[in-house]
Order: sequence, then C-alpha cells, then structure tokens
Amino acid sequence: MNPCVVVPTFWTRRRGRVTENLLTTYDHPTSIDEEGTLGACLRSLEHVEGLGKVVVIVAATDPRIEHTAEDRVRDILGDYPGIDTLLFGPAELGSLHRRLEQVEFADMIHGVSLVGYGAVRNVGLIAAAVLASEALVFLDDDQIISDTSFLECAMEGLGASLGDGRKILAKTGYYTDTEGRYQRHSEPRLADMFWRGEDGFNDALSIVDAPPRMRETPVAFGGCLALHRDMFCNVSFDPWVLRGEDIDYVINARMHGGDVFLDGEWSVIHKPPMLESEALQFRQDVYRFVYEQRKMEFAKSQVDLRQVTPESLMPYPGPFVTSSVTWRAMATALLRGITSKRGTGYLRIARTAARDAAEYARTNCQNYFDFQRRWPMLMERIWGDDPLRSLFMGERRVDRSAISGRFPVVRGE
Repeated sequence: MNPCVVVPTFWTRRRGRVTENLLTTYDHPTSIDEEGTLGACLRSLEHVEGLGKVVVIVAATDPRIEHTAEDRVRDILGDYPGIDTLLFGPAELGSLHRRLEQVEFADMIHGVSLVGYGAVRNVGLIAAAVLASEALVFLDDDQIISDTSFLECAMEGLGASLGDGRKILAKTGYYTDTEGRYQRHSEPRLADMFWRGEDGFNDALSIVDAPPRMRETPVAFGGCLALHRDMFCNVSFDPWVLRGEDIDYVINARMHGGDVFLDGEWSVIHKPPMLESEALQFRQDVYRFVYEQRKMEFAKSQVDLRQVTPESLMPYPGPFVTSSVTWRAMATALLRGITSKRGTGYLRIARTAARDAAEYARTNCQNYFDFQRRWPMLMERIWGDDPLRSLFMGERRVDRSAISGRFPVVRGE
C-alpha cells in the first residue's frame, strides 16, 4: 500500500484574539502573522521513504481569514517543491460540495467541511477516497518525523488478520517529546481532584513497552493514525464532537464492529505550541465528554451497533464518559475558578457550560448516527471519482477568482 498522508493545519487571527466559537476552538491554531509549525513538519517529511501524495487541509477559526490562511500555507508549501502536495482550502471544498450535490449527497455537506475537528478529518477521508488510496496516514502540523521508514512502519500489520480472525484496519502510534518520553507528568493540583485525566491517559499508554507489538487500545493519536480503506470507507469521524475526535473514532470503530490498535514501535515527535487558553480547552472537554456519554447511551437503542461501555474504555477515557461527568465538570470548574489567577473563565463554565453541554448533547447526539449510516454509500460513490480526482491531481485548476473575496478589481475606462 502506498498511503496518502493527510495533514490538517489550523489557523487563527493575529495573536491575542482568541475565538470562543464552539466548533472553531482549536488547541493550537497558528496565527496568520506567525511562522507556525507546518514548515518544520514538511521539512521532516522530505526524507521519509515512499512518500506519495500529501494532502494539506487548511482550516481557519474565522471565515474572514480563510483565504489569508490559504495563501500563507501556499507560500509554505512552495518551500518544499519535492513534496507532491494537494492544498485543500475553500475552493477545493466548494468543488467537493458541488459534487456531493450532483451525486445526491447534499445532506452530508455539513459533516464534510473546514469547520471543526471531525468535519476536517472527514475531508481528509474523502480526499483519500477520491485519490483511490488503499490507506491513509494522518499527521498533525506540529509533529516531527525522525524515522525515514515512518510510512513503512505505519503500514506494517495494517490489513493483516489476527489469530482470532479480527483484522487490523486502524492503528495508532503515539507521541513523544524530543527526549523520547511518551507519558505526561505535571504537579497534581487540588482543583483537579475530580478531573485527573492525565493519570488515566498515562495508564493507557503503559502498554507501549509491553508485548505484543499490536494491542487493542481505548486511546488514539490523530497525528499518528493509519487507516485502511476498509475502515475509513465505512466509519467516519463525528463532526459534532468538539475535541478528542481521535479517541472518539475508537468508540465509533467499536460501535461498528472494529477496533483501533496501538503499535508500540510507531511514534512521532510532538512539538505543540503554547496552549491558547486552558479554560477554553477545559470547556471543550466538558462538552466533549458530556456529548460522548449521551452518544453512547443513545447507541444502546440502535440494534445494528455493538455496545461500547465506559468499562471497556478503561483506564481512559472510561471514567469521563460515565453519568458522573456533569457534576465532576462543575466541581472542577468551581475549584479551578476559586484557585486560579484567571478564574473568571472557569466560573463562567461552572455557571453555564455543564447545562449548555447537556443541551448540546441532547440536540446533536442523533446527528452522527444519521450521518454515519450514509457514509459508506457516499464513499462508494465518491471512490476514484473522475471529476474530483482530475482536480485533486492537478489535471485541471480551480478558478480561485470565482471565490467570494477574490474577485479581481474592475477599473473604470
């Protein structure tokens, strides 16, 4: 298999202007007036053996800067002419949406967009299908690859059958820092007594050094994730989960009879920029886990789905997808609000986020299942699609002057 590499990159307005939109609050967006991490990621890709098509998806926190962000990424890609890249921005998305309308999948457009982690990753899945890739590898723009055989390692075991008849159709590596450490460690805080996700996450990663090399896992890393065609053509990402779409994909795969495996010999160096706002990240987590718990409960009423329980997701994220997540979130927000120097954001979360997260979950938990049931049909229809494939392969060009905000200046005679 010659995998397609997909790199989502997220951009925001100038530093200091933080977005609070639910769907476009990202952990590490790059400011349009900064260099960012994408260049270093691409530089590390240059030396990877067997590198084929690299799809770079540009998402922005504000539609007013999406074309500026696209131009910034285009300039960065120009520094790496040896990499066969496809830049996927607003123009390509417009072409894709028009094609979905033509093939009678207009109802799927909302879940395949440049807004939100899950929808952006679905764009990557569709791009791989249009390019007829038998496998794809997701890489984040703040990752560095130090192993020239990175893709060879990614493909090892993918598609193979285990002794019990299961196939490895999705596998994740793991993140390390520059010193090779893969577990997170910080000083325990009293304010986090009900929200010690780091402990569970470290416990989940304790299997990295233990045999066998491939082991079923409750966690996944979206920046080091390999998917076989038989997985990504049948299971989509959830466009309504606000954060942690990679771990959510583990749940989605299990619901549909599959599993994600952790490869203890496949890793990537993670060099994330400074977090924009810890409070906003916590708010996203509150929405994420409340939504996840509701989604798993709703799935119990669906006779065609395999049941996924919090117990099966231990040690992480199991404790955060039980019915206790709401009161634990409120207690944590109050404790952080009282003890933090910037406690106002946490107190606001304590007042409204838990209630609003429950309403968000009630409103949207069925959406994913409606979307997912149509996904395999969409992927079968779009696989190797000639009009889109010729566009993505550069055989014809997108008329960017027809995009809103890109019309040429008309001067009077």
